[in-house]
Amino acid sequence: CIDFHHNVAKGFYFLDTMPGAATGTVLLTDPLNFWDGKRVKPRQEKNAEPVFEPATGRVLCQMVPCGAEEVEEAIESAHAAYLKWSKMAGMERARVMLEAARIIRERREKIAKLETINNGKSITETLVDIDISWQTIEYYAGLAGTLAGQHVQLPGGSFAYTRREPLGVCVGIGAFNYPFQIAAWKSAPAMACGNAIVFKPSPMTPVTAVVLAEIYKEAGVPDGLFCVVQGGADTGTLLCHHPKVAKVSFTGSVATGKKVMEMSAKGVKQVTLELGGKSPLLIFKDCELENAVKGALMANFLTQGQVCCNGTRVYVQREIMPQFLEEVVKRTKAISVGDPLLDGTRMGALISKPQLEKVLGFVNQAKKEGAKVLCGGEPFVPSDPKLKGGYFMSPCVLDNCRDDMTCVKEEIFGPVMSVLPFDTEEEVIQRANNTTFGLASGVFTRDISRAHRVAEKMEAGTCFINNYNISPVEVPFGGYKMSGFGRENGQVTIEYYSQLKTVVVEMGDVDNYF
Repeated sequence: CIDFHHNVAKGFYFLDTMPGAATGTVLLTDPLNFWDGKRVKPRQEKNAEPVFEPATGRVLCQMVPCGAEEVEEAIESAHAAYLKWSKMAGMERARVMLEAARIIRERREKIAKLETINNGKSITETLVDIDISWQTIEYYAGLAGTLAGQHVQLPGGSFAYTRREPLGVCVGIGAFNYPFQIAAWKSAPAMACGNAIVFKPSPMTPVTAVVLAEIYKEAGVPDGLFCVVQGGADTGTLLCHHPKVAKVSFTGSVATGKKVMEMSAKGVKQVTLELGGKSPLLIFKDCELENAVKGALMANFLTQGQVCCNGTRVYVQREIMPQFLEEVVKRTKAISVGDPLLDGTRMGALISKPQLEKVLGFVNQAKKEGAKVLCGGEPFVPSDPKLKGGYFMSPCVLDNCRDDMTCVKEEIFGPVMSVLPFDTEEEVIQRANNTTFGLASGVFTRDISRAHRVAEKMEAGTCFINNYNISPVEVPFGGYKMSGFGRENGQVTIEYYSQLKTVVVEMGDVDNYF
């Protein structure tokens, strides 16, 4: 039975109910849209979609998609805020952003708890996600005051200079695996450059982006600078087609990414795409085996395997295959699956029932194609009765895999590791690159020359050497090939949220040409 009195969360005090919240108790009734500096009730309640708590399968709240009028209101609100924000000095913007980072740091436990309830990943992981979020905002606050152009000397005392100017209203479209962190990753560089942002979270994880919007407001951004509109594909289409939108940054699947690019092309809008992956992890016989095993677990089982840069094709040099498999299976079996709000849990629930069924379907398909399940790959029912409706599965290691199997070619987006043997460096590089994806890659070896040689030859936006899935905000993140283009994080992202103007100044007379 739900104790409505304690757990129906209201308004700004929404987060204050979190310390007492437990899995299976929270019910959210507040509006999830945000523009003009406040939460906005949906115009009409039709087309509401239930949002589930992955750990229990219980309905957490209703998500009502925004229609054309609401999208219009949000974009107008963002545009008005942009006109004010873009006129401020970078240092003034930085001050507001640093305050937002401070507030997030102060409330990290409450935000992490709400994120876990909505997303299903373990609280240990969401705390890291929230920390990365405030670090991202702090990092771009530091860059806001450094935006500068060049001065170019021309003959006769004439000169030119460049100005780095904001784009205007940017749209961010988020994914369900890192709801709060992706909102920070997209908003921080956009705002540092002087833009406003309208953010559409995944319809499955709508609740924490609004918290970020409230925090930005509290920190002192102009009303409308960070707006949240809820919805699925139809709302996304309205955003991509809107004439006042200058740029769209999308995180999600390749199929949807292609549509976003196509729609944005109609208005010649700039696009950043962070799409899927099927990244290779190369483990050579001269590796430090203990680290390689830990790296393989990091590359496959974070966020229940629902990470686009995961190293899900693990290539292990034949000589060490038996030791590697023995150790990786032992550790995979020991992963504690269950209530994501408990500190001891290392794997929570997948995002939805259809996603769970899809992942289990991939495991069955792998068996049919001849792969051998060494552990896991089954629905998991935790002992706690309140979790019996949750979307849990046991983490899975597949042996006897071949490059032509479905489980090795397609992105599973669940806790499934495919292990493949290899013999030579040359052969494994060729196999690793034989994919349409190119988000990440990894190599474990003690040979320094080999490490850099492999990194150079990997057709991917990131190569991890002797580690995996380390994404500090200082370092650019993004894809090659069909994993997308543009970058998030790092200094370079400033270029993706701004445009360059050249000003040419003549100090002499105009040539008498005519």
